[in-house]
Amino acid sequence: MHSEEPEGSTSPVPSTGQNLDPHLRRYAARATGMTASEVRALFAVASRPEVVSLAGGMPNLAALPLDSLASEVAGVIANDGLVALQYGSAHGYQPLREQICEVMAIEGITGHPDDIVVTVGSQMALDLVTRIFCDPGDVVIAEGPSYVGALGTFASYQANVVHVEMDDEGLVPEALRQALAAAAAAGQRVKFLYTIPNFHNPGGVTLAVSRRAEILEICRRAGVLVIEDNPYGLLGFDGQTYPALRSMDPDNVIYLGSFSKTFASGLRVGWALAPHAVREKLVLAAEAAVLSPPMLSQLIVSRYLATHDWKGQIKSFQLMYRERRDALLSSLDQHMPAGCSWTKPDGGFFVWMTVPEGIDTKAMQPRAVTARVAYVPGTGFYADRFGTRQMRLSFCYPTPERIQEGVRRLAVVLDEELELYRTFGPAARRITSGAQTPSPDTA
Repeated sequence: MHSEEPEGSTSPVPSTGQNLDPHLRRYAARATGMTASEVRALFAVASRPEVVSLAGGMPNLAALPLDSLASEVAGVIANDGLVALQYGSAHGYQPLREQICEVMAIEGITGHPDDIVVTVGSQMALDLVTRIFCDPGDVVIAEGPSYVGALGTFASYQANVVHVEMDDEGLVPEALRQALAAAAAAGQRVKFLYTIPNFHNPGGVTLAVSRRAEILEICRRAGVLVIEDNPYGLLGFDGQTYPALRSMDPDNVIYLGSFSKTFASGLRVGWALAPHAVREKLVLAAEAAVLSPPMLSQLIVSRYLATHDWKGQIKSFQLMYRERRDALLSSLDQHMPAGCSWTKPDGGFFVWMTVPEGIDTKAMQPRAVTARVAYVPGTGFYADRFGTRQMRLSFCYPTPERIQEGVRRLAVVLDEELELYRTFGPAARRITSGAQTPSPDTA
């Protein structure tokens, strides 16, 4: 097929083949790094009823009082419909911002409603923070592994991610020092540390309280901002909460929160608590992005917080997720072959598992789907595609019985994979059969 070079374009025209996207040359450079996440690519397969999904991090909403919530939502429309269905401020609904301060106080945060920006989920808050701080080529420090949605955001703004080691007590302070020193020696600009201190996604570990002040001091000395992403902080299985980094250094920490894990993810209500000057930039960026977050969602959350025992509801979630965590850990102990290891979270949604040498979890994934079990390969949680021997297992959504069956299926796949490796060596990993992971266009 003949194609003409657009006037003023410097991109070469391919001499062979066919370009299926007629807009290819029009995209901005930052669009090049936009790819579907490992999690999104699994949705089409993992949502099939015959597949036990240990992949997605969807909260289980079965514990919510849906009947009473239905009448409350109707009341919002009946009594406050002219507000709920109208444009609002990019800053967010004032009564909700006051209530968010009460929620954050549980973790020791003293915040002012004026310094809170309500967003469409905390993912939007992370996007806004990255937009106002990162130029192409800037460095973001993040735990290795790190949240896949954050890595996608950083890539979309052409920031370079440098991963820092974690252990069973979270981010390792000395590794952070070394990463910052290496960046300084290379003349790189580190804009912020992105961290999930509590019940990490995907690592499942929690940053030790004894390390928190040290990490904040390291960042302050290096002139590096801290972005604290804390969607799981109230979901400790023994009811424990940890002091937020923001509570210890309010001038150098931007705190990201969300109601997706403690109330309803579909409402997409999150927030950022930022130092005052930063807050103003976030409001302007939010205005440019969405004009205003949906008022209906904000009023529903606000009414829920005002009329329901939301702290008691969080306790119900804690008990439910603890039961599912226990089912996963006991099943792993029972079924997994020798050489596997995994984290033991005391809250949140996830377990991070390492498989024996010679197994590539990305290459093994099609065989697992054929066996009707899904997980997320570890490579999706690293900007440098590390993590070939790791996988994330989610226990939040399936019932304990489904979790046990999913682990049993996964163990069978791992045993078969190990047998292939012992028989044929590393080349066996390239042999795939059965259902394949869907492409981004089919997910």
